[in-house]
Amino acid sequence: MTKNQTAIEVNSLVKKYCNLTAVDSISFNVKKGEIFAFLGPNGAGKTTTVEILECIRKPTSGKAVVLGFDILKDEEEIKKRIGVLPQDFNTFARLTVKENIEYFAGMFGSSVDADSLIKLVDLEDKRNEQYRKLSGGLKQRLGVAIALVNDPEILFLDEPTAGLDPKARHEVWDAILGLKQKGKTIFLTTHYMEEAEILADTVTIIHKGKIVADGTPQKLIERHGKLSLLILKKTDKAAIPLIETLGLTAQYDKETRDVKVTLNHANSISEVVRALCTKQIDFGELQLKKSTLEDVFLNLTGEKLKEEEAS
Repeated sequence: MTKNQTAIEVNSLVKKYCNLTAVDSISFNVKKGEIFAFLGPNGAGKTTTVEILECIRKPTSGKAVVLGFDILKDEEEIKKRIGVLPQDFNTFARLTVKENIEYFAGMFGSSVDADSLIKLVDLEDKRNEQYRKLSGGLKQRLGVAIALVNDPEILFLDEPTAGLDPKARHEVWDAILGLKQKGKTIFLTTHYMEEAEILADTVTIIHKGKIVADGTPQKLIERHGKLSLLILKKTDKAAIPLIETLGLTAQYDKETRDVKVTLNHANSISEVVRALCTKQIDFGELQLKKSTLEDVFLNLTGEKLKEEEAS
């Protein structure tokens, strides 16, 4: 990765609190213009890492460079160029959407057009609505707009959809994808696997202060996930030995009469169907269960990532 393509470079970063090592010698890069997801459970070290990159905390050791600036030497330059949506974002309850944006723009000495930001996060019909009357998803979208008042090159979003219902979460996702289309670099911390899988170009998984894997969602799933599972509903048990002759593993559920087949590759599906049809073995509905980042995390750590928790 050449330097002008790199937004963030982190090398051997460590943060200790007395006897606790919150961030344990981690290294990673973030490309310009990508959505980078920092995925991990509560207490993994995500927020601590982000606060170091935002120049809020000092590292114990290691190095980090943001947009070519050293976090220890160039704090003011970095802060001019980043936007931040912290966990548990809140703002002035009785100010309207537009008034809140204008207030924070004034704090930054920014001449940004509030209406353009309102349009960017799709809040035009809520322009004159007070913050306290907005839904959870709309409040977070306003938070994103406020984080953009200084026209940052990098936007840090720390658990932006934690605690939101599915509809509100998707509203925030739409806003994030819109920002990527505008060329913004987005550093997203999340404990939602689906969020990382849908939004991110690159996912870095952190667990107990250490990075355990990184790559595109698809590459992580291919490398560390389980093989896809084909479920044949209401199928005769005679399908088992026939499927095994294809070099595949199959299991029969006596209660449901389902046959579960672990696939080696996508072509295995047609091979199974062809074999069953040739031997005239009836089967019902076909279901394909693909591996996810949940499988990746479980395989790498031996633990499930509890999505109800926040970091």
